[in-house]
Parts: sequence; structure tokens; C-alpha cells
Amino acid sequence: MEIKDILKYVDHTLLKQESTWEQMKVICDDAIKFSTASVCVPPSFVKECKAYCGDKMKICTVIGFPNGYNTTATKVFETEDALKNGADEIDMVINIGWAKEKKFDLIKEEIKAIKKACGNKILKVIIETCLLSDDEKIEMCKIVTEAGADFIKTSTGFSTAGATREDIKLFSENIGENVKMKAAGGIASLTDAEDFLKLGATRLGTSRIVSIAKSEQGSGY
Repeated sequence: MEIKDILKYVDHTLLKQESTWEQMKVICDDAIKFSTASVCVPPSFVKECKAYCGDKMKICTVIGFPNGYNTTATKVFETEDALKNGADEIDMVINIGWAKEKKFDLIKEEIKAIKKACGNKILKVIIETCLLSDDEKIEMCKIVTEAGADFIKTSTGFSTAGATREDIKLFSENIGENVKMKAAGGIASLTDAEDFLKLGATRLGTSRIVSIAKSEQGSGY
């Protein structure tokens, strides 16, 4: 698989706490240059990034990030605010404590409320796989499907581990046919990216693939 064919699945991401506007402009420029699927930025930068990119790049942002334990009302407000500021896609974090307590109905209702706020905009649901058992992951596949979200996503990149091949395989065996998969966290090489795509992921949350593309420009990319 050529790198340009991988890049179109990438949500080019910068979510570090110390991120600055100058850094945001660079990742927006790179996302446009390399034709990524979107640029994923903190909510406080959505308005500026949308104004900067215009229609040249989709703006993705994160809700309830990275811990997921904001109230549902807070997450809905965050979502509405992000959309008003120009976000095209929303990546939300579930309440992981609720999953541990088997309060799956509460998680489903929260996802439904956020999807309602999203309307026709894409909603991706981060379940933080490294903190869940396989049984909890399987239940979350069911919940995400029933709630009407567009994607299930592995990780925030801010917990104990990121995406694994095993988790994407497990997702593929348990999600509904209308749910897509996003692998995020720890995607460090083209081999990683290819493997996740071959397993059925259609989005990759990473900044490293663009970094590789930039380093390869001199060799003919």
C-alpha cells in the first residue's frame, strides 16, 4: 500500500495539552498538503482551524476528553459548541466507570444524546480499550451500534496503551454493519497503519504517518 493511500484514512492529530496556535497551523497545512481525512484538534482551536482551513480540510475535535467522566449535559454542550464553531466530526469519550459498573444503558443514552446533537455530522465513540475487558469491549460494540454512532474508536492516546490489532479484530466481529472503526494511539509506522486498515479500520488517529510522508518527500513521494 502506498503512503498516499494510507494518508486518506488519517485523522491528523494534535491534542497535546501544551499545543499552540502556531503548531495548529502547521498540522492544518500538512493535513491539506497530504490530503488526510481530517485534522483532529482541541475544542478551543476549532474556530480558528475552521477559519484557517475553510473548505479544504474537515475539522475533527474531541468531547469529554480524555477521561470521559464529564456529565452528559456537559458533553452535549461541548458538542453543540464545537459544531457551532465549525467542527465537522466529533470524537467523544465514554464514561469508563459506567462501563465498569455495567451501566450500559446510561452509556447508550449518552451516546444517543450526543449523536442527536451531531445530526448528520460524524460521531466517533472512544471506549479506551486498554481499560476494558474483552467482555466489556464486546458490550460496547453492541451499545455503540444501538446508539446510532458512526464509528467506534479504540483509544484517546492518553491512557495506558493505544490501539491493538486484537481490538480491531474484536470490533470487526461485534459491531453492526453501519458502524465503522477508528484505530488510535501508538500507530507509529506504515506497517502499523497498513495492518489496521487490512483488519477493517477506516480511520487512523495519528500524527506519525504525516511525519513519515514529510520525511519521504525527498525520495519521491
